[in-house]
Amino acid sequence: MRKMRYILRKEFKQIFRDPAILRLIFIMPAIQLLILPFAADYEIQNVNIGIVDHDRSTYARELVRKIEFSNYFNLTGYSNSQKEAMQWIEDDVVDLFIEIPADFEATLIREDEATLLMAVNATNGTKGNLGAAYANNIIGEFNRHVRSEWVQWPAFNPEPQIEVVHSQWYNVHSNYQRFMVPGILAVLLTMVGGFLSALNIVKEKEIGTIEQLNVSPIRKHQFILGKLIPFWLLGFVVLTIGLAISYFVHGIVPEANIGVLYVFGGVYLFAILGFGLMISNFTDTQQQAMMVAFFFMLIFILMSGLYTPIESMPSWAQIVAWINPVTYIVDATRIVLLKGGTFTDIRFHFLVITLGGLVLNTLAVWSYRKQT
Repeated sequence: MRKMRYILRKEFKQIFRDPAILRLIFIMPAIQLLILPFAADYEIQNVNIGIVDHDRSTYARELVRKIEFSNYFNLTGYSNSQKEAMQWIEDDVVDLFIEIPADFEATLIREDEATLLMAVNATNGTKGNLGAAYANNIIGEFNRHVRSEWVQWPAFNPEPQIEVVHSQWYNVHSNYQRFMVPGILAVLLTMVGGFLSALNIVKEKEIGTIEQLNVSPIRKHQFILGKLIPFWLLGFVVLTIGLAISYFVHGIVPEANIGVLYVFGGVYLFAILGFGLMISNFTDTQQQAMMVAFFFMLIFILMSGLYTPIESMPSWAQIVAWINPVTYIVDATRIVLLKGGTFTDIRFHFLVITLGGLVLNTLAVWSYRKQT
């Protein structure tokens, strides 16, 4: 116990003497959590659209007006030349354009149907596909409006109709920012824990103090725990700062069971710090440790379900995603903060991360070599 106390005292002094580490722990997560949720938004608006109108009829003008006054489009071009519209796409002036044929209204009245051309700039696939989906919805609404004007329904409608009324739970207004904040908080906890622990033992190697520690009577597990516990405690500080910003800036009110998130966060920090210490054992310089940690962190974050649903990934990628520890912290954070989940809701996540933490820290102790 006395040996552990000396190691912990040394680690805390070393941490608080380094202003770069303090900035990394306290300032970086706060700034990122203030900025990233406003930028990481897949609810795309302000899609630039062009109109090629060969008809200029009443129905054509009504359709253009519906598109122009929607909340999703900016009408940036209006012409009667398809060649000019194609040049708009070539020059990235518009994300898509709709061409209305010359006999649009007449054909619609005469044959009960008409065709439109939609050309989409798919360089930015997400923006192009969503823009096309928005335009299709507006065209479908316009089509229903026209048909309702033509059809005179009797007092009793003989055709059965099903009306779907939906209600949204846990994120009532479908606010993408509220959806992203818990996931970004989980990622920041991962980055701070993973990177700092990866640099820890390597720094001892670079400044030469590792030799003094190796010849001391400190056991390997005591050394690893001494490196792990200070950053484990500081991880709770990062989590608290993140929750405070989530509440005061993004309006996410913690439920009464917020202690569940702290318990799970403690287990998760134990696992991710063990992973970082294992990287530190196999690298000789801080640059090497940073590159290796960045390689794994990038894969962990992109395959965690933070930005894209795991169900939409290929089968092999889904297997990797469910091995990925970040998947569980992202999902658990959303369950607790948005859904108000209890320990029962995340017990599977807890068991997986506990097992992963034991494996990773066992490997960290095993891979550390005391060499004189």
